[in-house]
Amino acid sequence: MSTFLLGDGTLRRVAVSEIGPGCSALAVDPARRQIHVAVKGDQPAIVSCRIHGDGRLEQMSRRDVESSLTYLTLTPDGRALLAASYGGGFGISLAVGDSGIGDLVSRIAHPNMHSCAVGPDGTTAYFVSLGADLIAQCALDGAALTPLDPPTVAAPSECGPRHLVLTRDGRHIYVMTEFSGEVLHYRRSPDGILTLAGEAAASVPGRGLRPSRLGADPIAGHLIWGADLHLSLDEKICWASERSESTLATVPIDADGTPRSAERFTPAERQPRGFAVSPDGRYLLCTGEKSTTVSLFRTEPDGGLVFCEQAETGRGANWVRFLSA
Repeated sequence: MSTFLLGDGTLRRVAVSEIGPGCSALAVDPARRQIHVAVKGDQPAIVSCRIHGDGRLEQMSRRDVESSLTYLTLTPDGRALLAASYGGGFGISLAVGDSGIGDLVSRIAHPNMHSCAVGPDGTTAYFVSLGADLIAQCALDGAALTPLDPPTVAAPSECGPRHLVLTRDGRHIYVMTEFSGEVLHYRRSPDGILTLAGEAAASVPGRGLRPSRLGADPIAGHLIWGADLHLSLDEKICWASERSESTLATVPIDADGTPRSAERFTPAERQPRGFAVSPDGRYLLCTGEKSTTVSLFRTEPDGGLVFCEQAETGRGANWVRFLSA
């Protein structure tokens, strides 16, 4: 795993740490100065590392899991970790302590679960099932998950919901779809229940892209292949990545939380699976599954992305997380 120092429009790689095969999903614990990393291999696991001041990662502990994980996120108090497994079809919650990941607390199951998120007050959790076109919604007490009533909310049929993000006030959730290339908009009630409110297109038009489906080869068929999404600091913009055309879409968000279809698309790293926005909102860092570099962009108030530079990171980088120095 590569650690970069972000300057004023510049990237400098300061450390490369050996973590394990197929390391991907990351969750950063800023209070403890730790990072939790999902690794693949014969025995998938979550590896917990201490982050040193020079950017090196020192392995602290390893927690084996039953199947490789596609997403990790911590609760706001850092006492629990949520994880989603696409191949295993489950979402789990685990206790977290100063020495790393502890016991498994809860488990839910839906086909091809892809990502998870925690409400801003830490009392609700959401898991996206790409295979069943739904979001599982749960109460969260410490690290214990309990299904809400209703326990799931539907996404449009065969859209392939994938990654999700909440606004800071928790009133809105946005979900990137893999097969239809849209940003879904859900309104969230005070008790945590979601209601689908609409969707906005986030794949580039005029390039012959067609909707995809589970099990299809998006490259061979030139199909929509949506991936990640993140909000701007002021939450007026949602950026979304699409891998077949390797673009980052700028999706404007109205004052009432409604997203509008993207009209601006920025060329990105080849097959941009993961990206992130810096804590100050000034920069966006994008990886590519089929590239050996990462690209740094400066964000503009209108959602534009201005290329700053590329930096070597090794083959197949697919995840980005920031930690304030």
